Amino acid sequence: MAVQELQPDRRVLANDSLLDRTHIVAMAAQAVVLGAVLLTLFVDDRYHDRLAGVAALGIAMIFAMQMALRRIALAIRSRQRKQYRLTRDSREQIQELFAMTDMLQAAETYEDAGAVLMATARRLLPGYGAALYVFNNSRDRLDLARAWDMPEGFIAQDMLSPSNCWALKRGKPHINAPADATLCCAHHGSPLASVELPMMASGQLHGLLVITHGESDGAFERLMEIRRLGRALSDSMSLALSNISLREKLRTQSLRDPLTGLYNRRYMEDALERFVSLGSRSGGSTAVVMLDLDNFKKLNDENGHAKGDAVLRDVAAQIVGCLRPSDVVCRYGGEELVAILPDCSLDDAMEKAELLRERINSLSASHECAISASLGVASVPETATSATDVLPISDAALYAAKKAGKNRVICSERRAGKDAGAPRLATVVRG
Repeated sequence: MAVQELQPDRRVLANDSLLDRTHIVAMAAQAVVLGAVLLTLFVDDRYHDRLAGVAALGIAMIFAMQMALRRIALAIRSRQRKQYRLTRDSREQIQELFAMTDMLQAAETYEDAGAVLMATARRLLPGYGAALYVFNNSRDRLDLARAWDMPEGFIAQDMLSPSNCWALKRGKPHINAPADATLCCAHHGSPLASVELPMMASGQLHGLLVITHGESDGAFERLMEIRRLGRALSDSMSLALSNISLREKLRTQSLRDPLTGLYNRRYMEDALERFVSLGSRSGGSTAVVMLDLDNFKKLNDENGHAKGDAVLRDVAAQIVGCLRPSDVVCRYGGEELVAILPDCSLDDAMEKAELLRERINSLSASHECAISASLGVASVPETATSATDVLPISDAALYAAKKAGKNRVICSERRAGKDAGAPRLATVVRG
């Protein structure tokens, strides 16, 4: 791109040098004409014809020089107009990019950022189609976030593998132009040409921008011309993707336990208040299952904390896999976990708690050590009146299960009525 940008400057310099030389020649011709005219005043008449011929030749040279000067002046004027248009277009592009950067600062999700990119790309690159790919959480593939104005014959794939993309391998823009026999990525299956621009920020790849055009004639040169503008779009977008990824990471860290991946206690308390409020409006029941691993300190002392952490992670995975997507599971503290089951009756919660106990108990074989859990079940409004009451009541049921011999499920006693006192515990031993 640097060589292409210098070429117009060289042509302008060449025109300026030619203009200077033409002016010098024209001035010399004018001097010749003037000298010939002046000599007629001092020489004999017999030399007048020769001097007239010299003057005529000088005038012809002056006329030719004037024509040349006009052509050069027109060429310079055309070049200046073109340069003005380029400067004006560059200024407008810079303004659009600044506006895009300003809008991206307010983007909270990948969908918001993709919408801003699409709107800006349509204004800066009319007639071009584009697709935005973003890395997934495991960073083993890129998922299609948004595609727009794709020409017929070019299909944006739903996902891409980083190992099949030369742009991602090299970290530089890459042009796929089958008609020009260029090296194409393995995922490029279209006869149309495209330029792929990796999005890199803070030394890390965050996505890929693919730009293409429906015309095949001169596709390589066309993509080379817009590559710089596409790079500006991808650079601005990469910073936005980096910020969104960082915000998502911070949000996850603020809501989830780093060891188990479950929600933390603060999120659980907010979710419980919300579910209980919704249940009171709709007349539904919100159940709470509090779970504590039996003899967990002994497991850590005998097998090490690494084994204890592995057990906690597997127990969390078993609970999440057993419950519904709408249920909320959190790490309440240490080896104590809480599951909130919205729109779930007390009897259904008891069955689910028993299933959880069995699945946790089945982990003993894989870890080669005794693993079990005691569970306490309560619900609003069957055993508690509010979100503030249901946690202590389920905790009391949990400790009752511990005292009863562990590895069991105990349910709080149902309330006799709304005005009943503190609910008593009814032991329900299963398994």
